Amino acid sequence: MDGVDTSDPINAAFLSDPTLIARTTRTRPISEVNSNHYDAVFFAGGHGTMWDFPDNSGVQALTREVYERGGVVAAVCHGPAALVNVRLTTGAYLAQGKEISSFTNEEEMAVNLANVVPFALETRLRERGASFQKAPNFEKMVAVSGRLVTGQNPASASGVAEAVVELLEAAPPLPQR
Repeated sequence: MDGVDTSDPINAAFLSDPTLIARTTRTRPISEVNSNHYDAVFFAGGHGTMWDFPDNSGVQALTREVYERGGVVAAVCHGPAALVNVRLTTGAYLAQGKEISSFTNEEEMAVNLANVVPFALETRLRERGASFQKAPNFEKMVAVSGRLVTGQNPASASGVAEAVVELLEAAPPLPQR
């Protein structure tokens, strides 16, 4: 894989495992994913998600279905771009009234990409009714709002994962539809 740092032992182990590589080359499109098979959904970040996630009907449907069935929805860094247009069956935005964190407007300016991304993620989440939570630039911030778990930046990734595991371990099995 071009551009991957193979001196990193985690990357090297992944790239040397043909089973894992095969799984990444045969990834099922999100529109074909059955939400009943999942107790949680997690959206990783990266600037590309700002274009790929917000208007993706598959992302919106999967997120709504898992959440409304009682599952956990989680995202970190720019991953919360997946949440900005998710509406529940009530018509309300999923973000409305929830404590949410994501890559902040200030962090976007600090990396000189505020004029590149299609919208300011923090601002859009606030517009959707989120109670936005943030730490100083590039420091860990994890917001847990019921079954919605979000993190501000890469430093928050392990905290988001730990919160998701705690929620899943504490929850009863989800009903299957």
